[in-house]
Amino acid sequence: MKKRLIPYDPKLKELAKELRNNSTLGEVILWKKLRNRQLMGYDFHRQKPLLNYIVDFYSGSLSLVIELDGNSHNRSEVQLKDAQKEKAIKEYDITVLRFTETQVRFQIDDVMRVLEDYVLRFKERES
Repeated sequence: MKKRLIPYDPKLKELAKELRNNSTLGEVILWKKLRNRQLMGYDFHRQKPLLNYIVDFYSGSLSLVIELDGNSHNRSEVQLKDAQKEKAIKEYDITVLRFTETQVRFQIDDVMRVLEDYVLRFKERES
């Protein structure tokens, strides 16, 4: 299956850079597990502009976005924005997996098992 190029707003590049430089503890912990192709050889980018949004982690080869939700994501207006973002991203056949900041900080092994399971299922579908 040929991957579609996903457009993004170039104005978001500077904000993405700022977000990378001011990561949450959960983002730092997960990035240490994803960077340098540590998840089964797949490449990830962090704070990646896609469409009119910035996603926490993105792997184009896996068609996967990983979002970490902190306390602000409990507010209804943030949940509405998250739903709009997820809907737009899914239109490009990208899976969005969400974890809480707390899950990543205190249950990173469980989070990694979910991600590894996704990769295995993805590889099965692609073969």
